Amino acid sequence: MSSIKDLNKSELAALKNELQTVYDEYKAKNLSLNMARGIPSSAQLELSMGLLDSVNSSTDLTGINGADYRNYGILDGIPEAKQLFADLFNVTTDQIIVGGNSSLTLMFDTISSAMAHGLLGSTPWASLPEVKFLCPVPGYDRHFAITEYFGIKMIPVEMNEDGPDMDFIENAVQNDPSIKGIWCVPKYSNPAGITYSDEVVRRFAALKPAAKDFRIFWDNAYCIHHLFNDDVKLLDILAECEKAGNPNMVYMYFSTSKITFPGAGLAGMASSKENITAIKKRMTVQSIGPDKINQLRHMKFFKNLDGLLEQMTKHAEIIRPKFEAVQNTLAEEFGDSGVATWSKPNGGYFVSLNVMEGCAKRTVQLCKEAGVTLTNAGATYPYGNDPKDSNIRIAPTSPTVEELTEAMKILAVSAKLAAVEKLLG
Repeated sequence: MSSIKDLNKSELAALKNELQTVYDEYKAKNLSLNMARGIPSSAQLELSMGLLDSVNSSTDLTGINGADYRNYGILDGIPEAKQLFADLFNVTTDQIIVGGNSSLTLMFDTISSAMAHGLLGSTPWASLPEVKFLCPVPGYDRHFAITEYFGIKMIPVEMNEDGPDMDFIENAVQNDPSIKGIWCVPKYSNPAGITYSDEVVRRFAALKPAAKDFRIFWDNAYCIHHLFNDDVKLLDILAECEKAGNPNMVYMYFSTSKITFPGAGLAGMASSKENITAIKKRMTVQSIGPDKINQLRHMKFFKNLDGLLEQMTKHAEIIRPKFEAVQNTLAEEFGDSGVATWSKPNGGYFVSLNVMEGCAKRTVQLCKEAGVTLTNAGATYPYGNDPKDSNIRIAPTSPTVEELTEAMKILAVSAKLAAVEKLLG
């Protein structure tokens, strides 16, 4: 197909009739395909079933520190799990906290504490006239939901091919003390699959914010979620911040949610020793300790960092064909139509699709009516407001390759139909 934008009105009308016929045929199939969230498939979950047998009634539940893991205590995680994540992120164990299954809970808790009590002696954010956050877009809707919940004003920051617009960020944080943080998914970003370049990471570490309590919320959720063997390296933000004289400026988060079981995994955070000490002090009031038996279960299953990385190779073998099916089908269906562009990630969980401006909501609506549920258009922007109404997040991991191929065909005909409607309108 040649570019839709080059067609005259009569040609567009004829194309609309053709597309409507194809769309109606799909709609008549009464399909039900849900691609709204990036969740592991059943085959991926099966990879971790051995975890359930790694601890039983005959297992010694005494840790390497001599503690009985059935009992209270050890707020910051068992030492075995802390060592695993310290090895993964090249930090010391006193820079790690390991908790329950949700890293999002840890992020929420960090913001909540900053609002109520401030960070390292700074003024509580809730006492300030206004608090702002920078939000690279397209981005992760659950990040935006946290800041919106606390009434924090969100400022969109455009993403480039090597990461967010650092010129904008540097100028903003240097001149506005009400900007207290930024959300980042630095590797295989959600949804575009971008990995921040070394230069971007170094510029982050060297920021000179007007707010002394400015923090980088570094959600490293996909750090080992490679699709191919060519792992894209991400520079160590914690080490770079230390070099730049900003050791306390970053909180890094991670989890095994898409490695073992999302509902029963491990989550954690890494930061400077001073930040971790302050968080642990709060935790003595907040908690009597995490699920240490689940942490031990994970460690007996993985054994060490090599075991964790071997698990990720198995995941990649399952989901790689799905991402390839998305890429191949979108290329076949859109061709040179000029209707859409999309990301080609090397890892992570999503593909970012940009349809013709003003057509994302209509495309998602048409897909839903044809039995394909996608993430709401606008979800990848603060307040659900995509100013171009263009971006759609594709989550390929849960459906089968066959389901994905059909879903992408429906998505393509919906996007083309929405574009023709707009041009005729």
